[in-house]
Amino acid sequence: MIRTRSRAWMAVCCIGLSTAALAAPPPAAPTAAASAPATASTAALAPIPFVSPHAANIRTASAPDAWGGPRTPSDATLSDRVTTYAIQATLDPDKHTVDAHQVMTWRNRSDRPVDKIYLHMYLNAFEGPGSTFFTERRMYAGSGHSRGAAKLKKGEWGYIDLKKVQQNGQEVTWRYVQPDNGPKTDHTVVEMDLPQAVPAHGTLTLNMDFHDQLPRVVERTGWWGKFHLVAQWFPKIAVLELPGERGATRVRWNAHEFHYHSEFYADYGNYDVKLTVPKGYTVGAVGHEASAPVDADGKVTYHFKQTDVEDFAWVAAPGYKTMDTTWTGPGSPKVKVRVIYPPEYKVVAEPTMKATTDALTYFSDTLGPYPYKTVTAVIPPYNATEAGGMEYPTFFTAEHSKEYTKGTFSQYWIDFVTIHEFGHGYFMGILGSNEFEEPMLDEGMNEYWDDRMLADRKQGIDVTKPWMKKLGFQPVLGAFAMERASGVLGINFPADSLDANSWDRLSNSSYGSVYSRTASAMRTIENLVGREAMGKAMKLYYERWKFRHPSAADLRDALAEGTGRPALIHQIFDSQVYGTQRVDASVVDVDSAEQLPQAGTVVKDGKRVTVTEKQVDKQIADARAAWKKAHKDAKHGGPYPWLTTVTVRRTGAPVPRRLEVKFADGSSETVKWDDGSRWKRFTFLKPVKAVSAELDPKRELYLDANKLNDSYRVKKDGSASSRWTADAQALLQTFYTFVGTL
Repeated sequence: MIRTRSRAWMAVCCIGLSTAALAAPPPAAPTAAASAPATASTAALAPIPFVSPHAANIRTASAPDAWGGPRTPSDATLSDRVTTYAIQATLDPDKHTVDAHQVMTWRNRSDRPVDKIYLHMYLNAFEGPGSTFFTERRMYAGSGHSRGAAKLKKGEWGYIDLKKVQQNGQEVTWRYVQPDNGPKTDHTVVEMDLPQAVPAHGTLTLNMDFHDQLPRVVERTGWWGKFHLVAQWFPKIAVLELPGERGATRVRWNAHEFHYHSEFYADYGNYDVKLTVPKGYTVGAVGHEASAPVDADGKVTYHFKQTDVEDFAWVAAPGYKTMDTTWTGPGSPKVKVRVIYPPEYKVVAEPTMKATTDALTYFSDTLGPYPYKTVTAVIPPYNATEAGGMEYPTFFTAEHSKEYTKGTFSQYWIDFVTIHEFGHGYFMGILGSNEFEEPMLDEGMNEYWDDRMLADRKQGIDVTKPWMKKLGFQPVLGAFAMERASGVLGINFPADSLDANSWDRLSNSSYGSVYSRTASAMRTIENLVGREAMGKAMKLYYERWKFRHPSAADLRDALAEGTGRPALIHQIFDSQVYGTQRVDASVVDVDSAEQLPQAGTVVKDGKRVTVTEKQVDKQIADARAAWKKAHKDAKHGGPYPWLTTVTVRRTGAPVPRRLEVKFADGSSETVKWDDGSRWKRFTFLKPVKAVSAELDPKRELYLDANKLNDSYRVKKDGSASSRWTADAQALLQTFYTFVGTL
């Protein structure tokens, strides 16, 4: 999701339990094994706890067999499928409602029976001011720009209502709960009491009817006019985590409320969805069309299927156009690529298509083959900005614009948003990151790989308007320089660690910095270990954790192994991912002293003699004269060497750095400062004195909070301004970019 952009549907649920043990009533005299499920359904079971409301900063790596273990080519399915949703839904575009019947199956992966389950009712975040979402929005007001700022009025609120819940013909009781201790008026999680418990490793089947009232478009979902983006719209079961998975030490429910800053987390599974809309509507959704649309009574029913994904969203709007192509790549199926767009934004349809196919190529080549058969990009209409810049598996919303001029900011923004939202298909989708608790694994890592793609194809940020281009003024800023300027520059000490969860944040700005600070941290690692090593490590991370749910500790260990630099990786993770340390160092002083003979006493031929200052002066004069005679054309140097001492100091985390010292004859020396010392002196014995010293001369450390103190020039001249030009330019261009996108 791009953070800088800114229901009376009721659920009628029938839940049926289907397992081999419960396929028929137990016999009159059941065996112990056969009676176990019945006993579990009547006796009180030990409650399964929720994950902590403040879960974050996972330092313990997941077990090797977590989530069914690494997926291999010999596996029959891409993921260890846990859920299946079969949904039949009908849209009323005038009332902005969806009525649906849902059959959900869920596999209990644990070693114990489960008699309570938890479902996410995300749309209830928009039912009124008492939700956790709106409560937190008021709390964060004024603490930085964020999306989700739409003001809803009468007739614009959204919610989801459960009508009836049954299990195998039996009524199921349910209640709203607040796992994160949010307000009692938050209704985004329900607890259901099952008449019959799901046995260990058994399967539950849910049959539901529900009713959604879509909100006016706000925070990733809703309507504007006849445009409907239907997301977070169906009751979705929470994740039951097992010991050894994402830091869990016991079986637990991961069922967070819908927080203002959080996104989502769900099991992998299959979706089989039929969508009925008025005739004349263009429809797009997660997955592929399983059969031809069925036209009846002025309505059309579309049938979509997709396996091995965690979510399903769709769009329906009349009069929208489509653009189609196909893409092929090594190890991937033939991919159908579609762009859905309103006619008024035709100008960005083709660029969106190209950016999508370019991203398919880059991510497949650098991480791993794209495994699905479709990608659908949706360009939202005017006044539906908050529907843009959002991601779902195989389906995302991009950015709208009436302008697309190459070499200007409009090109960069369309390209970047498209690449970014596609990229979520890898970091949120294929890698299954928990966006509740570890947004850096999705938003941050995705931002890093997006910027890497742009850097690799030498596409900078053109902070240029068409009128500026006509005047020949075309400022360009590197993608990672922009990340540093927006998320690192000027921040003395970050308020929250990168691996903090989504909602325990000081401010909107602190959450937003997850994008840029993660990108800066990962690019710093890449510069320190080398491009090849980082590329190898990221491929290892993808291959090891695809279709599972890694934690930051799992990313850390993959990078440590893949780069061959475990000490460095742990150092940066400790200080940045799990900590809030500032990264900064400075050149304190540069001193060069000519190594001349000195007056004093010496022992010569066994006798102590005194060398006077007069004798020393004559010795020096004679040596200089002889040297000049022998080196008539020399502009630098002399008979005596110069000892240069450079003093450096750290005022932040000990990240390895290079120190480059330049000398008067044009030569230079570069040394590494890679220990944990708070300060250090480096000495150089050279024929000439030093003229300057600079830390991080190649500007590889994007985490560095202050570049103004990185260099020291002995002799003042106009070029000294180079120490601060880059930061000043970055600040100005960041401000310009921000203003231009309001």
